[in-house]
Amino acid sequence: MAEQGPDGGTATLERVEDTVALGSRLGEQLRAGDVVVLCGPLGAGKTVLAKGIAVAMDVEGPITSPSYVLARVHRPRRPGAPAMIHVDLYRLLDSPGADLLGELDSLDLDTDLQDAVVVVEWGEGIAERLSERHLDVRLERVSHSDVRLATWRWAR
Repeated sequence: MAEQGPDGGTATLERVEDTVALGSRLGEQLRAGDVVVLCGPLGAGKTVLAKGIAVAMDVEGPITSPSYVLARVHRPRRPGAPAMIHVDLYRLLDSPGADLLGELDSLDLDTDLQDAVVVVEWGEGIAERLSERHLDVRLERVSHSDVRLATWRWAR
């Protein structure tokens, strides 16, 4: 069940396929320069949602948690389409003064952030500095269940 307005929405996600489908619907709205901030506890479905975004963007995969490499670039399959940069800031949470832009720049990602969609896990409060237009997505797990609740909103 999903409710959506022009700037956001909510959904109840009963199966993994529902989370992928929501990611795909959100991914269809993304354009180069956008940042997506995925928030929620461990196991909430952030990487699964990122897989759905990648499906809509038609980028090369596989989409896995980039926890140990900080960021992965997924090249577009269509000429002129944006790449997807999948970032996981979990390792930087213990470093409140971390310079996200500096960290990403030091990775030499071989793509300009303005030419890509940046999908950031664990980026709340940090990733928003990457772009004026960003999509905040929060995933919560219903206790003693596989059901997830998703809320999202565009911030400018």
